[in-house]
Amino acid sequence: MQRTSRRKSVLLVAVLVATALAVQMFRGNERAAAKTPAAPAVVPVKVVSAHRGDLDLTLKVIGRAEAFSTVNVQARVSGQLQSLLFIPGAHVKKGDTIIRIDPSLLQAQLDQALGNLAKDQAQLANAETVLKRYQPLLGKGYVAQSDYDTYKANQGIYQASVKSDQAAVELARTQLSYAQIQAPFDSVAGAPLIYPGAQVTANDTSIVVLNQIRPIHITFSIPETGLAGTRAAMGRGMVAVTASIPGTKAAPMQADLDFINNAVDPTTSTIQLKARYDNNDDRLTPGQFVEVVLPTTRLTNVVTVPVVALQNSPLGSFVFVTDADGTVQQRMVTAGPTSGSQVVIEKGLLGNERVVTDGQLLLVDGAHVRIVTDNG
Repeated sequence: MQRTSRRKSVLLVAVLVATALAVQMFRGNERAAAKTPAAPAVVPVKVVSAHRGDLDLTLKVIGRAEAFSTVNVQARVSGQLQSLLFIPGAHVKKGDTIIRIDPSLLQAQLDQALGNLAKDQAQLANAETVLKRYQPLLGKGYVAQSDYDTYKANQGIYQASVKSDQAAVELARTQLSYAQIQAPFDSVAGAPLIYPGAQVTANDTSIVVLNQIRPIHITFSIPETGLAGTRAAMGRGMVAVTASIPGTKAAPMQADLDFINNAVDPTTSTIQLKARYDNNDDRLTPGQFVEVVLPTTRLTNVVTVPVVALQNSPLGSFVFVTDADGTVQQRMVTAGPTSGSQVVIEKGLLGNERVVTDGQLLLVDGAHVRIVTDNG
């Protein structure tokens, strides 16, 4: 019994010693781990290089598409509308016959004029034959001078009649040609204003409206304060105007500024401008609203960065600049004008620095970063 108790005591002491050693080793490892500094976290960011160069400041306004030319088609002769040869809302080509007026009466007038011309031409030929026959006899005294003068006067009368008849024929032929109306330019036809069977009056009855939309004008107004910069831009060459249709994701349209009105509207202190767009894709229809971006003032040799790179703090604006060793530096800057997605940096950057555009919320001065791209 004593031996058994002694063995249990020895075994208990051994267990206690082993436990103490394990606790001591665990605490030693904790102290060693506390003395080892943790590796700094690496923040994934996106960067872009600051750009030094010229920048055009822009003005964004609302405009409207306007037909390049508009014609209210009217007949040049009176008569009954015979047929409409266009499809409402469809394109028509320059020179295409789009309207016919009943030509019956006009054809009869031409035939009558041709008949009068033929009659007077025959009488003129007879008068010239008589005059030619009696001219030799006048010198021999076989024909009285008064008779000869009568024959000569008749020739002159018939010559005048022929000229008058020729003019009447030309007028009747022209009037007949007006019975067919051709499109004056490539355009889109509107809805008919009258229909076949109706009576039209020359230069009074409107038949259809044609709109030229290739090219088309984009009309908009800008404040008079932007007029000087716009004229200066036109002095440097063609001014490119960007237009987009609100609510669509299609690429913006590129148009050329080609008109500045000759007066400022005193009511609104704005001036009207127009830009020409080819519209070969028929994206614009007259009357349609568009968003217009117009370059106004050109800044030369300035540093720009994306607007999303600019951050604000109680001390002012700043950007994060990445160094070659993968750390970032918080750089205080002075921001200038903004144009689209770019902002001018007047102080703080020289150009070509790599600035952070995404991931700034996890950054502090001196943080380590890993540059990523959209492709990962």
